[in-house]
Amino acid sequence: MIKKTRVYLIRHGEVEGAGVPRYNGYADVALTEHGVQQYHDLKPRFAGADIKACYSSSLTRCVVGAKILSEHLGVVPTFRHELKELNIGVWERMTWSEIMERYPAEWEARKADLVNYRVPEGENLIDLANRVIPTVNEIVNKHVDEEVLIVAHGGVNRIILLDAIAAPLSSMFHIEQQYACLNIIDYFEDGKRVVKLLNG
Repeated sequence: MIKKTRVYLIRHGEVEGAGVPRYNGYADVALTEHGVQQYHDLKPRFAGADIKACYSSSLTRCVVGAKILSEHLGVVPTFRHELKELNIGVWERMTWSEIMERYPAEWEARKADLVNYRVPEGENLIDLANRVIPTVNEIVNKHVDEEVLIVAHGGVNRIILLDAIAAPLSSMFHIEQQYACLNIIDYFEDGKRVVKLLNG
């Protein structure tokens, strides 16, 4: 039987400012009380799982949840800066309406080329994939025949899921990632990848 690594991939809980479309990026945005509670509400979803390790973005909105869930699961979290959200440069913490007003040409340029366009002082999706995917592969290879938890972000999770189904980066927003959602991906030793749960 081919060995596999099962990855439980979650998005962080609700953050301050939720409800108004904005780009937080590298900004260390705080969770709301509801966002913290969402992590506790996830605990029953791991009933029957045998999580051996937890890896998390180093941003607070993920760190808090990684600590909550790691304590519940009996593991020690490892924080990786490679799992941080897309660096959105000068747009960080700005709402979409603010960006459209202050950077209309740049906004249209990004819409026209989501994959390659790089916000000033930020990253594009290729940059994000080039730091996230090798990190996930490293985690998977380290935990063959085990189950692991990854706590990350909407953008990061979409990159991981697109890679798992061999879809192009241009399809990023064809995948929904709500706050505190759970995804499950099986990585087989022969290279096959199967998404078992999406945005649960």
